[in-house]
Amino acid sequence: MQPIQLFDAASSTYTYILFDEATREALIIDPVDEQIERDLSVLRQYGLKLQWTVETHAHADHITSASQLAEHAGAKTAAPAGCGITTAAVQLEDGNALSFGGEHLRALATPGHTSGSMSFVWRDHVFTGDTLLINGCGRTDFQSGSAEAMYDSLTRILFTLPDATTVWPGHDYQGRTHSTIGFEKSNNARVAGKSLEEFVTIMHALHLPPPKRIDEAVPANLSSGVRHDADGVGEKAFREASGYAGDVSATLAYRWWQAGEAVLVDVRTDAEREWVGFVPGSVAVAWKQWPGMAMNADFDTAIQSTVPHGKKALFLCRSGVRSIAAAKRATELGLEAYNILEGFEGDPDTRAHRGNKGGWRMAGLPWRQN
Repeated sequence: MQPIQLFDAASSTYTYILFDEATREALIIDPVDEQIERDLSVLRQYGLKLQWTVETHAHADHITSASQLAEHAGAKTAAPAGCGITTAAVQLEDGNALSFGGEHLRALATPGHTSGSMSFVWRDHVFTGDTLLINGCGRTDFQSGSAEAMYDSLTRILFTLPDATTVWPGHDYQGRTHSTIGFEKSNNARVAGKSLEEFVTIMHALHLPPPKRIDEAVPANLSSGVRHDADGVGEKAFREASGYAGDVSATLAYRWWQAGEAVLVDVRTDAEREWVGFVPGSVAVAWKQWPGMAMNADFDTAIQSTVPHGKKALFLCRSGVRSIAAAKRATELGLEAYNILEGFEGDPDTRAHRGNKGGWRMAGLPWRQN
């Protein structure tokens, strides 16, 4: 059985989907935010229930869609404990395993590209992220990278796997899709037959330019892909968006709602509202896009009957993922629809460190808990 290999041309990133044939439970490794629709379509095509999103490290060249997949598909997030991705539900240590149906994915700590980088073994396959590439390896000159640690991860950990193990890298820039441990052990230009000293000299002489998106990608990936570029927009500002009217701060949304200009629609599930809290007076219309990924006809009917002509529709979810999807759909239905930035819960770390007011609750707006 082979993994489903997907490619993002902008970052030359490979994403992998593995699944159990009997239960259709699945996991995804290194998903890319700009490919969220593609990945959801593949899950739908194969009839899969996503159990896990898995990161090999905190990426510097693209932003993960882990948080989006957690909301859209009900997946749990997992990341290497040493990477500082504190929002991941499961912090993986060396030797830990993730189960999906009757299948298991085993974590191997392979530091070097970053101090927390991991590879993952499934059956006779290994997913090496930015550690082992085809005829190369990941750079070691930033994000706590170490050429010495990389050499150890390659020679002492990955190259001790059976030679027939298929290598599935995190990137390739020449159209190659996979290799084997035996081939890389004998032919990899950077490490095959090289001493530690020779390898370190090679790595220190690379002088590569920094990844183009490092400044936005790393902070977002440390929050499972939640972007913080709304920081500092101000209480009265809103941001234009593609496919719907725009993104608005919780404070501005509240003012529109209190002035009678808008209807506040909470698209979280009944369980979320009961456990976490809700906004008194808001309209509850759950955005149910899973299972099956089919458009929810009940949502269309409820929204069209709830939002009067001439009023704005303000969509609220947990962190601002489902509410974007709902706003896009409401726009297709002819409404003036907005997403409320950072949702109901927001991000307390962002608020503390960047001065942002965060989501509805963090902004100190009215809410209640059962």
